[in-house]
Amino acid sequence: MALIKSVLDKSPSFGRNCFLAENSTIIGDVIMGDDCSVWFQAVVRGDVNSIRMGDKVNIQDGAVIHCTYQTAETVIGNRVSVGHRAIVHGCTIHDNVLVGMGSIIMDHAVVESGSIIAAGAVVLENAHIDSGWIWAGIPAKPVKKVSAELLKGQIDRIADNYLKYSGWFK
Repeated sequence: MALIKSVLDKSPSFGRNCFLAENSTIIGDVIMGDDCSVWFQAVVRGDVNSIRMGDKVNIQDGAVIHCTYQTAETVIGNRVSVGHRAIVHGCTIHDNVLVGMGSIIMDHAVVESGSIIAAGAVVLENAHIDSGWIWAGIPAKPVKKVSAELLKGQIDRIADNYLKYSGWFK
């Protein structure tokens, strides 16, 4: 069973058909939609501000979702994949986004729909990623538009696969 903790009278809330790995941690003011998954050693820490996730969000192994006290909540849309060991902190991620492995998205950044944050990228505070762009590097910058093939072959495929994978553990 995942470690699920209340803090300051706020408890996590989960939609239907969610998978929480046994050593994942979900704390405080967290509301998760349907068909979400939080994988091994991932942490979703809504102790200092709120975290809201839409449907079909997967938080992969070792990822950290957090926020900043009184100033930056975290909002994640539908069909978002947060890659292994990524950090999503006090930002807004719209629908159909892939956050690559080991990447970091910082406070008040906004990632519009249909975008990809490349593995290892660092999206700085207050950055705004327009819809349909791949951002890469440190600091992250736009490198190219997301093609229809990438949208289907990466963003859609990974979101669908993680729903399938979670079924293996239920």
